[in-house]
Amino acid sequence: MATQLFEGREHAAVYQKYRFAPGEELKQTILTYLREKRANPAELVVDVGCGSGQGTRFLAEHFKKVVGTDISEAQIQEARDAPSPPNISYLVCPAEELPFKDASVDLLASFTAAHWFDIEKFMREANRVVKPGGCVVISTYTRDMSLRYGNCSEKLTEVFREVWDLLLKYTHNRVNHVLEDYKEIFEAIPFPDKKRITNIFDKIPMTVAGVIGYLESVSPYQAFMKSDPEAAKSFLPETEKRMLETMGVSSRETPVEFWVRHVCVLACKGQ
Repeated sequence: MATQLFEGREHAAVYQKYRFAPGEELKQTILTYLREKRANPAELVVDVGCGSGQGTRFLAEHFKKVVGTDISEAQIQEARDAPSPPNISYLVCPAEELPFKDASVDLLASFTAAHWFDIEKFMREANRVVKPGGCVVISTYTRDMSLRYGNCSEKLTEVFREVWDLLLKYTHNRVNHVLEDYKEIFEAIPFPDKKRITNIFDKIPMTVAGVIGYLESVSPYQAFMKSDPEAAKSFLPETEKRMLETMGVSSRETPVEFWVRHVCVLACKGQ
């Protein structure tokens, strides 16, 4: 059964504001693979579990027609409200019930979402909708993250990881797919021509405020909010204060380098 944790309008707005788009290394990994595998330009690209459209907008820069789908109406509304090129459209639907004809999709993609799907049902649906010769790209960023600023990068990363360790007890068991580098998702892909890359590192430009906003957007923090609202309310300001003190600055708009490791599963359906 699929898991829905990003339903509320308020959470969707935070997600839109602070979730980062795919980084340059991840984008190049995907585009290089697609150039190697596809003889013909992709006509229809579908981004499943698109959230507020960060990955969808990347795909629209490179392909003729892109459809973002998500089970959350609030996320889709955020995606529709964001500035988007005319070749994007959005649909509310489950990942396991895609409203596309058999063998009609050239590229089926998903960014940091597949661990919430019913994997078995989603893979059956992927097999149904992807054209012969079509591709599947499923990626996620991992908890392997670090922060860099001046000569305090190590201490700053330590603060960030302590925060993640505290949030870990509120993490849904579906996130185990991420902790295991999407191994089970890779194995479930029904096409023999597939590979999994686990060492894609990207530098994401951020500010201290952006890092705090990202933490607010993640599912463990949302679970923390429901479980212990008072503690959760003070958690982010305290984290921000620790970060600023470690960096020796006062402005939450101070830029930091946010480094993240991505995992990417790439597959091609036989002709």
